[in-house]
Amino acid sequence: MPGHDIHVVPAGDRWAVEAEGGLGRETFDTQDEAIAAGTCRAKEKQVELFIHGQDGQIRARNTFGHDPRDIKG
Repeated sequence: MPGHDIHVVPAGDRWAVEAEGGLGRETFDTQDEAIAAGTCRAKEKQVELFIHGQDGQIRARNTFGHDPRDIKG
């Protein structure tokens, strides 16, 4: 079973870390706290982390564990 990617999304005046498929949601006071928690969770599950801005659009993404070896950077 493939892992479910992790999203950091706005949640009212807070920020949430959510797994795709509705498999868990945790809220934080700041986006930085949510990004740190989301990064840990994505590394553990070796999935992709999507960071959304206040407008809900994806502003950054990071892949943990499945990067092709022939890509620099």
